[in-house]
Amino acid sequence: MPFGYLVPVLLVACCTSASLAPARRSPRLGRLSFRMSVLANEQPFALLLVLVAITALALGDGDLGTVGGRAALGLAALTAAGLALVSRRGLRAAPALDEALVDGLRTGPGRVTNRRLPWARILLAPFAIRRHDVARVRDLPYADGTRQHRLDVYHPRVRPADGPTLVYFHGGGYVSGRKELEARAMLSRLASHGWVCVSANYGLRPTTNFPGHLVDAKQVLAWVQDHGARYGADPARVVVAGSSAGAHLAALAALTPGDPRFQPGFEDTDTSVVGAVCLYGYFGEYYGSGRDRDVESAPGDYLRPDAPPFLVVHGDQDTMVPVEGARRFAARLREASGRPVVYAELPGAQHGFDLFHSMRFDAVVTAVEEFAERVVVARHRAPEASRAREVSKAREVSRARGERRDER
Repeated sequence: MPFGYLVPVLLVACCTSASLAPARRSPRLGRLSFRMSVLANEQPFALLLVLVAITALALGDGDLGTVGGRAALGLAALTAAGLALVSRRGLRAAPALDEALVDGLRTGPGRVTNRRLPWARILLAPFAIRRHDVARVRDLPYADGTRQHRLDVYHPRVRPADGPTLVYFHGGGYVSGRKELEARAMLSRLASHGWVCVSANYGLRPTTNFPGHLVDAKQVLAWVQDHGARYGADPARVVVAGSSAGAHLAALAALTPGDPRFQPGFEDTDTSVVGAVCLYGYFGEYYGSGRDRDVESAPGDYLRPDAPPFLVVHGDQDTMVPVEGARRFAARLREASGRPVVYAELPGAQHGFDLFHSMRFDAVVTAVEEFAERVVVARHRAPEASRAREVSKAREVSRARGERRDER
């Protein structure tokens, strides 16, 4: 038995199986499925290359001539077929996002995420995030400036004048995570296209509890108001975003503008946003011990008719945060809000699909950019529309006065 060939084939097979049919019977199995499948689900081509490489080595060493070698080769062939299916499901993200954007934004039929996928990055440099036209300013202090109150700013090397702004909060269940880990491909790409992006740390348990996390998020928004222009940001056009627990935090921040309970000492600061983006988010009650029980902690507790537009993206195979919670939140928000609510469910997607370049996440980034640009443009045009109405009204008044003079 060629164990040197069989063992890596078994490992890749197990990861592929976890991608195609993740275990859900218990939270522990769900976490295991996520950890086993995260690479295979988003980088099936990389694992397929591993299979080809180890098979070529086994063939060169003469290990495939035995019964055990042929059995391992058969398993490798089945695993390759499974990875092809994983790849196919990844390609289905773009049509699902198109449909969701058309439905939520009422744009009419047609492709919305119509930009081509960056195949060179996806295949050759999935972990390469840096762009030559984007500068990153690290570890800027906000609030008290401690390590948990630091943020990074991504901006075009040629700084824009009043560029649209995205503020992002990482995931980690409020107990782990950091600003340098998730969604960096999104932050870099938006910055390359003229946005100013802020990725912030915030207090985690046990140091901070709810609503302390939300206060931190509001302080980041206040920092953008006070200092964002220095980096080219327009504080009047801010979109808030997050992943997992960060999506929970982003949703709460978007739905509680100016709430004095969450802005102690800076109650008069404008913390409103023009849109919110929630990736594989948790939308239930805060589950940590020691929280203030007198303060509601679920985003659904703060639904309002004037809520900003929302983009909610979730995977239908998420074993860490089941998709049903996102479905319910999006449905309730649509009932309550007069603004667009875009809900996209990604076929075959697990938790944590924003860790690096992939077919799925690059399609998501395109959808985020499309959504963000539309809601920002709508906000930008609102004052212009108001001025146009005032001009039109003034002309009507002038015309009426002229007609009365003529009658005399």
